[in-house]
Amino acid sequence: MKLLFIVNPGSGSHDIDLKEVISTHFADKDSSVEIFELPEDCDIEKIKQKINQEKADRVVAVGGDGTLKLVAECLLNTDTPIGIIPAGSANGMAKELGIPTDIELALDVVEQGTPRKIHAVKLNDEICIHLSDLGFNAYLVKKFDMLPDRGMWGYAKATWHALWNHKRMQVELNIEGKHIKSAAAMVAIANATMYGTGLKINPDGKLDDNLFEIVVVKDYSYLEILKIWLTKIPFNPKKIEVFQTEEVKISSKHKVHFQVDGEYVGKVNTVEAKILPAAITVIT
Repeated sequence: MKLLFIVNPGSGSHDIDLKEVISTHFADKDSSVEIFELPEDCDIEKIKQKINQEKADRVVAVGGDGTLKLVAECLLNTDTPIGIIPAGSANGMAKELGIPTDIELALDVVEQGTPRKIHAVKLNDEICIHLSDLGFNAYLVKKFDMLPDRGMWGYAKATWHALWNHKRMQVELNIEGKHIKSAAAMVAIANATMYGTGLKINPDGKLDDNLFEIVVVKDYSYLEILKIWLTKIPFNPKKIEVFQTEEVKISSKHKVHFQVDGEYVGKVNTVEAKILPAAITVIT
């Protein structure tokens, strides 16, 4: 088997030499390994060129959800399986799929795991494979990216800042011709069930059911999310409302913060989302 590893050296807060760990792990195995380390100025076309050049049996994203998103965009609507080595700050999709956080164990999954088709969501010009949102959490992601501290401590500081500074939005959802208006602290477009922190925003989500969920958090109700995470009691619809759909248009009178798979995109007025069935293949 030929394996191509796409390594993001800037992911996470660890001091591990990822290239060395990968090379050592496969030194006495039959699989052949090629490692492509992302340069700072790397764009998606360079990654596509490398993937086409190597013609690997499996392509492996080594980094966080942003790195995985890049690789998934390159292999959208193909049968080439994508492996995941969780080396980012939160690694939400790896947790969603049950990929071990231990790098050596994750490397075993890359070689021995089973390919599985999952869907993705197209959001304007972006592809989402995990979770995206408008409002509070997107603002938090922006602040987190600006901090020198990575990891959970940096995330805690960014959360504290966002709680004090972010204001609620006025949004309108157009879901299959039905218009819903609401004040909201955030609106999540949820392909997966939980954030990289382990917090479940979308308990009933499935990666292969050809639907995604819109989660409208009407106020800063993280206690409500924690309640369902710990007790499995349904959301209080006065605080959090969930809609299942294949397609949605979300509008806001004023521009609001927007993030996709942990990467801050900017401020937008409108997001149009549509399901992409069985769009990528992952190794689990």
